Amino acid sequence: MPVPLIRHARYADEDALGRLDRATWSPLHSVMPRPQQPYAPFFGERSGPEDHLVAELDGRLVGYLRLGLATGLASNAHVRMIRGLAVAEEARGRGVGRALLRAAVEETRRQGARRLTLRVLGHNTPARELYESEGFVVEGVLPEEFHLDGAYVDDVFMGRSV
Repeated sequence: MPVPLIRHARYADEDALGRLDRATWSPLHSVMPRPQQPYAPFFGERSGPEDHLVAELDGRLVGYLRLGLATGLASNAHVRMIRGLAVAEEARGRGVGRALLRAAVEETRRQGARRLTLRVLGHNTPARELYESEGFVVEGVLPEEFHLDGAYVDDVFMGRSV
């Protein structure tokens, strides 16, 4: 099985990332409504190509991870937060998500940060299991924080040292 190539995003990836983001939308992991036309640009004021790691398999973009500051506070500058992770349906189970997480840990270290955090919906068992297998631990839970698809869903905070 080929190993995914992980690299920083480029502006030229914007259309492919937008398509991937829309194709992978699901209430399993998204608290936002399903994207509708006209679609907003993938890169924006708050996150550009430099904030994204992308995964390629066989020359095709099949995943991304958005990495950013946890907050804008100087006292919190040692923490990075995963603000999005998506893997194309046809690439799932091929190590893409794991490779992106490992690259995010390395990028967090490269930036001189000490911790990496994320938020995941309580009902997203596959993602939670992947995060746990990569050293993330549950650090807090907001019970029934979201109402999605007719059900109340917990917001789970996870983190790890890097």
